[in-house]
Amino acid sequence: MQNIARHSKHYSKTGRKDLPSATEIQALSETLKLLFNLSQYYPQYLSELARCTPDILKILSRIHLATPVLQPPVTYLVNALLNLSVIYDDRPLKDSDPNPYFPKPDQFCNIDRFISILDNAVRTYTEEQLESLATPLVTLLRKVFEFAPRHVRPHMQTALLPSNSERSQPLGQSNTLASRLLRLSSSAVAPSLRESVASLLFELSDKDATSFVRNVGYGFAAGFLMTHDLPVPASATEGWSTDQGSGDLGEKLTSVGGKEINPVTGQIREMEPEAPGEEMTEEEKGREAERLFVLFERLKSTGVVNVRNPVEQAVQEGRFEEVD
Repeated sequence: MQNIARHSKHYSKTGRKDLPSATEIQALSETLKLLFNLSQYYPQYLSELARCTPDILKILSRIHLATPVLQPPVTYLVNALLNLSVIYDDRPLKDSDPNPYFPKPDQFCNIDRFISILDNAVRTYTEEQLESLATPLVTLLRKVFEFAPRHVRPHMQTALLPSNSERSQPLGQSNTLASRLLRLSSSAVAPSLRESVASLLFELSDKDATSFVRNVGYGFAAGFLMTHDLPVPASATEGWSTDQGSGDLGEKLTSVGGKEINPVTGQIREMEPEAPGEEMTEEEKGREAERLFVLFERLKSTGVVNVRNPVEQAVQEGRFEEVD
């Protein structure tokens, strides 16, 4: 703990202005790795080790962020915080207790730092790289949100959940941090990160399925809800219905800021692309069938593939009726 405190002095606002040397950074990294291992394998000492939390947070909030951002000692600072519960004297901190994560006078400084690092990372790394590099940071945000004071939670929700201004298009299509997180929540190549990000978004929605679908859209929420055996709000499956019915649940899912939204995509309905034109007339259907017939006959004549013309098959089966 004394080593961490000594390193933190290098990052004091009124202290040295020169950057720590490579040797000092290496020493800090080794100390942080030792701290993580102690907290991981000797949980009986967590209450004592947690006293390092303020110094670790001070270093992380003031250290120069290199590019790419998730490299030592930043990664070791994040890892060290994962196991250090906010516990003193063998008891959890209460809302009224001083909390190193939310210091006065700026109680959002550490949260904003975590989010800034995450935003930088998701813009820099590939999904495969984020799988191992960013998962600890997302996990840390989840833990911090869990014990965050009531007045801090809305700040995190605003920073990490899609805003109403993004609903001019389907959620997840912009370049904001929230949209990037939505895309990561359905990543096919980063399963651990996918689960962690989806869990974070669900927890930011107060662990309420209706709020979750409303915040991220049923398209992104469906997989998480089903794999965790959580009930799917009935109105969530009515995204393309023009009759949304009435009731508080339907209103929560289909209205944001007084505007109707599509609960599947999260987009404001009046900004959705127009529906396809009117259904084809019988004459137009006939011309389209004739065009398909000719295309399939040409394909058969090449001899490359042996296909049966679906129009010819329909005629033979009596599914085509000749009209005057």
